[in-house]
Amino acid sequence: MLFGEGTSREEADGLLSAAADCGINFFDSAEMYPVPQRAATQGASERILGAWLCQRRRDDHFVATKVTGPSGQMQWIRGGPPALDRAAITSAVDGSLARLQTDYIDLYQLHWPDRYVPMFGEVDYDPRRAYSAVGLDEQLEALGAVVAAGKVRRVGLSNETPWGLMTTCHLARARPELPKVATIQNAYSLLCRTFDAGLAECCHEEGVRLLAYSPLAMGLLTGKYLAADGGPPGARLNRYRGRYAEAESRYGPRPNVLEATRAYVALAAAAGIAPAELALRFVLSRPLVAGVVAGATSKGQLRELAGAAARGPLPNELLQRVDQIHARYPNPAL
Repeated sequence: MLFGEGTSREEADGLLSAAADCGINFFDSAEMYPVPQRAATQGASERILGAWLCQRRRDDHFVATKVTGPSGQMQWIRGGPPALDRAAITSAVDGSLARLQTDYIDLYQLHWPDRYVPMFGEVDYDPRRAYSAVGLDEQLEALGAVVAAGKVRRVGLSNETPWGLMTTCHLARARPELPKVATIQNAYSLLCRTFDAGLAECCHEEGVRLLAYSPLAMGLLTGKYLAADGGPPGARLNRYRGRYAEAESRYGPRPNVLEATRAYVALAAAAGIAPAELALRFVLSRPLVAGVVAGATSKGQLRELAGAAARGPLPNELLQRVDQIHARYPNPAL
């Protein structure tokens, strides 16, 4: 999500090649990336990934990307975009295919719902904020059309709620021509386990798997922001302070966030592992997780994460200690 903003084309090429060398073959992007989003760089992440893919065997790599939901800020994407309707989805798929220089997308996701839902730092639903939105049936019909055309192989949701997930599952069951949702990409980490409250049961019963994004909580769980000076100036939350409201609303240095982070960093030290390893392996320990969507800005970070993932789930004793901390600091970074 930083390719083309904090990470140059040359750096991104090196990271992608290093990832492939580590056995990583799943790459997630979005038409709006990189972030923080701006008109001058929109689509750069897909273009960089696409140029790299052209040098590789396409079928050896699993490429996921997303269509932007309604936004009054990003006027440079389809004029708003005002709605996540059939025309928007069709146009977005074609745009992503062109930027990725491929003729198919392995997993195509709705980045966030068209309707009002609490997200990006919010958790409580307020019915007074609801508005008329594009129906999930129209969205599934549009996704079904691009699947039938061979442009997309699987479809997924992102930043979605139990109601939205179950509605799409019911629609696909009632109308076999509609695609079944394969995955949901939502935030999940030691600091944010809200998925477990309602979505976990839905995913379990419907056979939908979680792609967990922000497993390190935007780098918080590495412990680097606990330093007296607030951490390295080049670290993402410092570098883009004031430009990335979505991240700051969730991962800002609030007392409960910092206290929980300190507790997890201390637990990692007691276990003799790096804080990032504790965080990543915790997510990989969860039964419904198909994979993690983690960002790395250096080859060192990438190799650390790949090495941690290779060591597999955490032992039960450590998971019990994690749950004790979670009981004291439940979901401080929503």
